[in-house]
Amino acid sequence: MARWLLVLLALGAARAGGAADTIRFLREGAEVKRATPADLVAACALTTVDVDDPNAGGRRRYRACPFADVLRFGFGGDALGTADVFIRTWDGYDKPTPASVLVSEGAFLAVGDADASRGAELRWAPLGTKAADPGPLYLVWTSTPRDPAAHPWPMQIVELEVEDFRQKYPHVLPTTAARNSAAWHGFAIFRGECIACHAVNREGGRTGPDLNVPQSVVEYRPVAQIKAYIRNPRTFRYGNMPAHPDLTDGDLDALIAYFRTMRRLKHDPAAP
Repeated sequence: MARWLLVLLALGAARAGGAADTIRFLREGAEVKRATPADLVAACALTTVDVDDPNAGGRRRYRACPFADVLRFGFGGDALGTADVFIRTWDGYDKPTPASVLVSEGAFLAVGDADASRGAELRWAPLGTKAADPGPLYLVWTSTPRDPAAHPWPMQIVELEVEDFRQKYPHVLPTTAARNSAAWHGFAIFRGECIACHAVNREGGRTGPDLNVPQSVVEYRPVAQIKAYIRNPRTFRYGNMPAHPDLTDGDLDALIAYFRTMRRLKHDPAAP
């Protein structure tokens, strides 16, 4: 927790101060390489990709490296097998994605906007309603349609870590529930849709609140309100949490079952 907080503070200060962006590669918590976007460009098969960008609301062209090239550059030629790649941004987004997906399904790390760049000078055009700077790296996909849970589009990527999910986040698993239960279905949804921004038992993303400690969300919010908020948070307040219109009533019931199970499995290393 403390290490990750220090990383966030350092990354935020670097971007605010205009310092050169640095990409960190880690394996099970240990840094194995540090590089700049220019280093990636020199090592990869740089290409121009034309994508249907949900953050831009239309087509965009990017100068990008195949994700497989980036993983080889950062972690060598080792086969990553069933490991996850934890994709982290400077604001605390932390998305685990199977390495097999990132290698085989048209994933690219964009290093600049093709239409805004000038020759070898890579530049970014503002992106989205907030006119965000997507750099230093932006994960894009060349095929559509894409499930945002399995195929995320995070921008401002600054860190990639390879680790087995269960080893990295052992306290988010509903271990007391039967494997064919609603709680495990809810865990699968949480892992795909929520963990990039939210933690359970202090394990997960940092952009949203922890959903289990010191209190579970089901301990201080009515179930109907939780479901409605997940479905469309903007009916409650304006913020960065996306709507989830594709989740069925059964999916929401499974999430509640997961939260109720985890309520009895609290693990809070920061507690007195």
